[in-house]
Amino acid sequence: MTLEKYRFDGTGTFDIKAFATSPPDEFTNKKDKIKEDIDHNIKKLSKVQEHLAAQKQYSVLIIFQGMDAAGKDSMIEHVMSGINPQGTTVVSFKVPTELELSHDFLWRIHNAFPAGGELTVFNRSQYEEVLVDRVHPELLLKENLPGIDSVFDVHDDLWTERFDDIKALEAYARRNGILLLKFFLHISKAEQKDRFLKRIEIPEKNWKFSLADIRERRYWDDYQKAYQEAIQHTATKKNPWYIIPSDDKWYSRLAVSQIINREVTALPLKYPVISKAQKQGLVQAVTDLKD
Repeated sequence: MTLEKYRFDGTGTFDIKAFATSPPDEFTNKKDKIKEDIDHNIKKLSKVQEHLAAQKQYSVLIIFQGMDAAGKDSMIEHVMSGINPQGTTVVSFKVPTELELSHDFLWRIHNAFPAGGELTVFNRSQYEEVLVDRVHPELLLKENLPGIDSVFDVHDDLWTERFDDIKALEAYARRNGILLLKFFLHISKAEQKDRFLKRIEIPEKNWKFSLADIRERRYWDDYQKAYQEAIQHTATKKNPWYIIPSDDKWYSRLAVSQIINREVTALPLKYPVISKAQKQGLVQAVTDLKD
C-alpha cells in the first residue's frame, strides 16, 4: 500500500476534490485479507505500546475528523481493539459545555493531551472550532469573544488566528514528545447518504440515526470548503494531515492502522536501562523471596 499519497504536509495547494474517497481497485472485494492485515497491525501496535508505556518519554495522540457517518466510531473500535486499555484514552469532543465555553477554545483540548507513555484518541478535536463554528458562525456568540457581538463581527482574520493557534499548540505538543497523527476520513456525499439510509432501514442501526445529521448534510459544500481551508492552513511537515479514502470502511481501517504503525515504530522507543544499584536490588529481591 502506498501511504504517501494520502499525506499532505502543507506543501503546495490542498484540493480536497483531488483526494479519492474510494479505495484503489486492487483492494476491492478483499475484505478477508484486509481484516488479516489489520489484525497483524493491531498485534504489532500492542507490542510497541509496551515500550511506549515503559519508557514514558513519548506519547501518541491520534485525531479523527470527518463528516457525519465517515466511520470515526467504528475506526476507533477496530483499530484500537487490541491495545492495552490501561494506557489508552478515547476522548469524544461534543458540543462545548458551559465551563468549556468560559475558557479559550483550546483549553479542553490541552487538558486532554496524553501523559508520557500514553496513547490518546480524539474523536473530533480542536478542529471543530474551525469547522462547525465556521459553517455556523452564530455559535461563536456563546464563546464571549472580545469584539464578537454579532455574526457580522466574524471576519477571516479570526479563522487565520485560530489556524495559527492550532499549529502552535501542535508544534508545542511535538516538542514535548507527543506524536500527533491527524486523520481526515474522506467520504463521498453519495456514501454518506447510503449510510444514513441504512441507519433508517435496518432496525439494529436505528439508534445511530440523528435528525441533526440530516440537517447538517444540507451544509455539505460549506463543510467541504471548511475542511479544505483547515487542512491547508494547519498541515506542516512535522504534523501533516492524512486524507484517508473512507467509502470502504475496511480499507480505511487498514490504511490508518498501517500509518499508525509506521509512525509509532519510528519513535526511538526502548525499555529503560536500570542502574547497577537497581540490579543489585533485583539480586537482593531474589534472595529475600527464598525466605
